[in-house]
Amino acid sequence: MTVSQLVSGILASTVIFSVPLMLVALGGMFSERSGTINIALEGIMIIGALSSCLFLNKTNITASHPLLGMSAAILIAAVAGGLFSLLLGFAAINLRADQTIGGTALNILAPALAIQLTWLIQGQGQTVINIKNVRITQAMLGLTASENPGFFENLIFKYLYLTTPVAIVLLIVSIIVLYKTRFGLRLRACGEHPQAADSVGINVYKMRYAGVVISGVLGGIGGLAFTVAAGSGFQSSVAGYGFLALSVMIFGNWKPVNIMLASLFFALFKVIGGYKDYIPFLPKFSNITASENIYSMLPYILTMVVLIFTSRRSRAPKAEGIPYDKGAR
Repeated sequence: MTVSQLVSGILASTVIFSVPLMLVALGGMFSERSGTINIALEGIMIIGALSSCLFLNKTNITASHPLLGMSAAILIAAVAGGLFSLLLGFAAINLRADQTIGGTALNILAPALAIQLTWLIQGQGQTVINIKNVRITQAMLGLTASENPGFFENLIFKYLYLTTPVAIVLLIVSIIVLYKTRFGLRLRACGEHPQAADSVGINVYKMRYAGVVISGVLGGIGGLAFTVAAGSGFQSSVAGYGFLALSVMIFGNWKPVNIMLASLFFALFKVIGGYKDYIPFLPKFSNITASENIYSMLPYILTMVVLIFTSRRSRAPKAEGIPYDKGAR
């Protein structure tokens, strides 16, 4: 592997693994900006991936209409994630239950539900839902692929899936919605001072529901994006990416652009583990049993280290996690 191929491969892999992190962290941002802590991002990702992968597996639409099939799968993941997030919304907003406990319960429910449904549909013991990953190629765009692809061709088309341009569009939309619209201003007001928002006629309950549902939609798409990036089919798990996305959200200080940069940062260290054999200056740990797991732990170890040094400077929405009582002032 040449240096050019190595660098382009690492960058391309970093982008594809940053996409689910960014989408799910953006979802968590919308929920918490409205005042509702969403610990259930892991479970939402699982439900989104489960529903969309079942659709792709059973219809096999990607064989004849690859982009149409992936577009439909993205919509299904979004709807499934949004519906599942309503459980958190009802518990946290209507019942005023502890949001952390409610989110944890959904995280426990989601993988168990995924396994049961997968067994019911595919047969007992069949836990993997195989899908055909549809990569966007030059031919789909009317371009001609070269026999010896260069740096930029490898960077753009080596791991280009529909979830990547969709994520870029959703990032731009998130920035506009949060900072340039009346809805975004009201959403942020409900997360900072809901009593003040209510006093000027804003329905805090509706705004918090909107934030939770948006987080579910983005989290569901993020679940599909993770499955596509992993490339091994859906296995009733997203490898802790939902919790890693929470760390990205905190590290990004609940701001879309910062979340994007934090996603790239964390994804880079996940990708390094896959390319460790091609990077000469990295230690090989050849005398350690199961040494391949050392680099697999990098993103999670890095998460703890980064949070230790940045948590004091993080500024969460003031009213997040506090159930809104209309009668309290």
